[in-house]
Amino acid sequence: MDGVNLEIYPGETVAVVGESGCGKTMTAFSVLRLVPPPGRVVSGSITFRDREVLEMDDEEIRDFRGNEVAMIFQDPMSSLNPVTKVGPQIEEAMTAHKRFSITEAAQRVVPLLKQVRVPAAEERIKDYPHQFSGGMRQRAMIAMGLSNEPALLIADEPTTALDVTVQAQVIQLLRQLNQDLGTAIMLITHNMALVASICTRVIVMYAGRVVEEGPVNQIFQSPQHPYTWSLLQSVPRVDAEIAERLVSIKGLPPDMARMPPGCKFHPRCRFRVDKCLEEEPTLDQVAPNQVARCWVLMKNVPKEAREELKQEGDVVAGAAVDLKEVSSDIDLARALTPKPVAPKRARRPWKS
Repeated sequence: MDGVNLEIYPGETVAVVGESGCGKTMTAFSVLRLVPPPGRVVSGSITFRDREVLEMDDEEIRDFRGNEVAMIFQDPMSSLNPVTKVGPQIEEAMTAHKRFSITEAAQRVVPLLKQVRVPAAEERIKDYPHQFSGGMRQRAMIAMGLSNEPALLIADEPTTALDVTVQAQVIQLLRQLNQDLGTAIMLITHNMALVASICTRVIVMYAGRVVEEGPVNQIFQSPQHPYTWSLLQSVPRVDAEIAERLVSIKGLPPDMARMPPGCKFHPRCRFRVDKCLEEEPTLDQVAPNQVARCWVLMKNVPKEAREELKQEGDVVAGAAVDLKEVSSDIDLARALTPKPVAPKRARRPWKS
């Protein structure tokens, strides 16, 4: 991580997006001082309500985690204790931080599960994690995160490995909690649809740096960093009138131990200039409330260059079936059904 500077205000939902390995989760771990060794915070400042997190002692940081800032981890099955029932685990999250007494914590478990829409909560508190579905386990983790009424909730890929229906339910739940409780949410995700539906501001990270930040609508309509533009162009649009090919990003993120000189994205950037190879850009304002770390900026890239990139051979061609030529549901079913392969005849034994 290098020079990551972000702010989250009360009641705000901020998305942190980027490829795997760009530093999203490490940023969240830094806020909670949970960076796994040998990693450590060597410089900088983390301020929460005018208090310096890096200067808190062990007792203060334990009180800070869970009480004021809570985190929903990516895999609920590995976060929940498999040999302890769900109800006692949520209860322990409250009693461990001494926010509520044992009696108060026991009385809050069922209302918390009802708040996150777990059906038959009175009975489900007696179940073990393996008896919950993936979506139910994620809701239990959200209930545990909200149990101490934190001011900031960090959600690390809360919809990963969930089907589309459950994803929509979790999105609606987070939106409602944000509105009803005023809880600020830091959402770490790859899902751009999730960002568009729930967040007010988006932070794009690459190679441990913030490369672009701004309001969601503004970033989606006019991304200025080539990496942000490429991310959005790699997502299929269901509202597009004309089917367009998806742009792929060549290569892999850089090795953090051997970072390239200049702009860290230049080995994969199609619009780079000579200056990108030598000098690293700063995070500068490119539009009202929008900043980007780039020497080129997409507003300076001709439209012809963008269209040429979409027509290159390394793009994803899209679906194998042209749905415009399908006239009915029956035709669609036929088009998507593989043709049967005739079984091979059994060969007769060879005779001399």
